[in-house]
Amino acid sequence: MTDYGLPADYVHVYSGKVRDLYRTPDGNLLFIASDRISAFDWVLPTTIPDKGRILTQLSLWWFDKLTDIVSNHVITTNVPEQVAGRAMICRELDMLPMECVARGYLAGSGLTEYQAKGTVCGVGLPPGLKDGSRLPKPIFTPATKAAVGDHDVNITFDEAMGMVGQEEAQVARRITMAVYERAAEIALERGLILADTKFEFGIGTRGAYEGKTILADEVLTPDSSRYWAQDTWAPGGAQASFDKQYVRDWLLNDSGWDRHSGEAPPSLPDEVVERTRAKYIEAYERLTGKTFV
Repeated sequence: MTDYGLPADYVHVYSGKVRDLYRTPDGNLLFIASDRISAFDWVLPTTIPDKGRILTQLSLWWFDKLTDIVSNHVITTNVPEQVAGRAMICRELDMLPMECVARGYLAGSGLTEYQAKGTVCGVGLPPGLKDGSRLPKPIFTPATKAAVGDHDVNITFDEAMGMVGQEEAQVARRITMAVYERAAEIALERGLILADTKFEFGIGTRGAYEGKTILADEVLTPDSSRYWAQDTWAPGGAQASFDKQYVRDWLLNDSGWDRHSGEAPPSLPDEVVERTRAKYIEAYERLTGKTFV
């Protein structure tokens, strides 16, 4: 947890890999994006300057683009000055215990499963696809929501229905795919491929939002999504990306760290920090058309 120097009547509730949650004096949630960065289920010892501000501003931009599809948890960005720009006050929800993942391209854990079984989360795919291939149509591939330090585990839609109920799983799938298709179209207009992304949903508990499925957490940021450069996309290998893949690549190929050793990863060199920060800023600026300041 990062010490933000908040007023005493803001009570810490939870800290994840990147975000810290506090109870506000009026009973809502202060949702703060830190500059922490995670990879391979580790929170790294090095932070990325401005990362939390970038993620928050990009999430807010996307929430605004999606309001006709799904309501979101944001109440206001009028937050304590200590966290201005990196925080938002949000309504509390009963969170669904799963990640809602949409994939339009083959990569990451989806590629690994496909190579072994010809499926992703039980969804059969045609033979001959490669790393980075576009799928015949986007697919919904849910996953468990792991605790900090544990792995998210891909599950089938039947397993998702067993976790949250048939009706809620169907609603979450429908909204996930509608949001993905909208976002992929917007990204492509800006020269970016949205290869895959994950969402979190909760059920409203009060007022006009009671019983409704609400989009929560962050949305369509480089932390939760794979963005690739459209003009250099070529199936068959790694793609030019606008996310934390640069950090992952350095850890795997240049750091000397063994991810299976059980030892914590090393600190990031200044060059890796600066290039990662630049990737996040470029994603923000290309998507929003705004200059990050």
